[in-house]
Amino acid sequence: MVLINCLIMKDPFISSLTNFLKREVTNLKTELILTSISALLLVMAFPDFDFWQVAWCSLVPFFWAIHTLRNFKQAFLLGWIWGIVFFFGSCWWLSYAPIHYGGVPVFIAYLLIFISTVLVGFFIALFSIFLLLFLRQFGTRGVLFAPFLWISLEFLRFWITGNNWNAIAYSQAFVPEIVRFASIGGIYLVGLMIVGFNACLMLLTKNVIEKKRVDFMGLAVLLIIICLLTLSFLIKQERPRGDIVATAIVLQPNVPMSGLNNRLWDELMMKHVEMTESALKNLNSQRHLPILVIFPESPMNFAYGIDENQRNFFNEFTVRHRISILFNSAEPNEKEGNFFNSAIMVNEKGEKVGQYDKMFLVPFGEYAPVPEFIKEIVPTMVGNFAFGSEYDLFSLGEAKMGVMICFESHFPTLSREYAERGANVLIEMTNDGYLGKTPVLRQHLANAIFRAAETNLPLIRATNVGITAYITENGQILDEANTYEEAVRVWNIEKSDSHKTFYVRYGDWLPIVSLIFTFTAYIFKSIWT
Repeated sequence: MVLINCLIMKDPFISSLTNFLKREVTNLKTELILTSISALLLVMAFPDFDFWQVAWCSLVPFFWAIHTLRNFKQAFLLGWIWGIVFFFGSCWWLSYAPIHYGGVPVFIAYLLIFISTVLVGFFIALFSIFLLLFLRQFGTRGVLFAPFLWISLEFLRFWITGNNWNAIAYSQAFVPEIVRFASIGGIYLVGLMIVGFNACLMLLTKNVIEKKRVDFMGLAVLLIIICLLTLSFLIKQERPRGDIVATAIVLQPNVPMSGLNNRLWDELMMKHVEMTESALKNLNSQRHLPILVIFPESPMNFAYGIDENQRNFFNEFTVRHRISILFNSAEPNEKEGNFFNSAIMVNEKGEKVGQYDKMFLVPFGEYAPVPEFIKEIVPTMVGNFAFGSEYDLFSLGEAKMGVMICFESHFPTLSREYAERGANVLIEMTNDGYLGKTPVLRQHLANAIFRAAETNLPLIRATNVGITAYITENGQILDEANTYEEAVRVWNIEKSDSHKTFYVRYGDWLPIVSLIFTFTAYIFKSIWT
């Protein structure tokens, strides 16, 4: 430890950075407290705390702290700290799998998460710098540019890192009246409203404290947001029900994450059979409809393409019960000699009729995001899978289905493409068991809720340990199963009205427009002054 300290002190960059941090922390005590309180308040808006209302005022202390700053270095520091506190506070559960299944020491696991939050925190640091720039250019009213800056940088974070987990809009996932705005502008419209509300509160609060006249622009924006929210809560949105064209039997088998052997594997497979057959007995009156049984992603590693015994089992089982089965399988990639993480569908004739290969793989879980020459030596939690490339839809009678495997429910580009191609329903197959009884279960569910609302499509969520649920096209959760328990759900699949939402048609238009608007306004202001 002494040697490390000596090396750090001799490094000129680290030494100067350390001195800067010590000096600024001393000078910014009040601002640091406000920033930390703001980040922690927003953490409280997310699962498992679920105080979603707090999000609408959580950023006020942070904005207040930024407007008092003297230079951009301070703005960078405050934003960086806000990002570290928020992302670590809402994503600490990422350490669970390395600790419990990877044998990584607790300190190292949390250190790795901390390093990740330090990197992601740079996006909030950039936001702080830009916000201070606009505050200097426009005065306190410049805070009204905060929502446009915020969603632009969330959009940037998504495309640079491939991840936008816990974007601010997801804090509202369990409020359908708010989620419905996603059909117009995705998570970015909801985020714009939240950050805009915070900006107006900060502006009006400053007017009151400094005994100035009310800023009518800030008041007008605040009232517009309040009116939109009020109307959304008052107006009930109900889509005419479509014709029922199929029935889905969804299994939540609660397969353990470790300790599987051949004997236990066979027992669990029989458990899948028993759960399916029990549900089928109650469906005699609806046997005129096609029936789809959905197995979730789980540690039971099916390999339909290369395991003859498994292939014979699925083919015989579907013929005997006159059903189709959709399940997760590791399928060979003949070009590269590895495997795809796939969804396979076998119909009632015992024929494979569909395969979707997962396109969005989990970094360090299903592939190593490193140069090819060291890929073989970098460990991953599950394996090194190949990337899929086709947006394959599955057909069952008159129904068309788009499948998302686990992490893919985080990517609106996938569900949008399915909607564009005429999907009637979205299906998510996932297994969050490796992350334990942590907030990830409901945070992951929040992603699926927004995918349903964005596309105006119901979403069937089949999970191993939870949360199995039916999500309506309006973002409502129905028939939710308890976590870490065996459960079976039977739901109808309806034929869609083929209505494509504004978001499906135009995608992430809002952050792009926001980016153009903010910097056009800044340039014009610079010219005229």
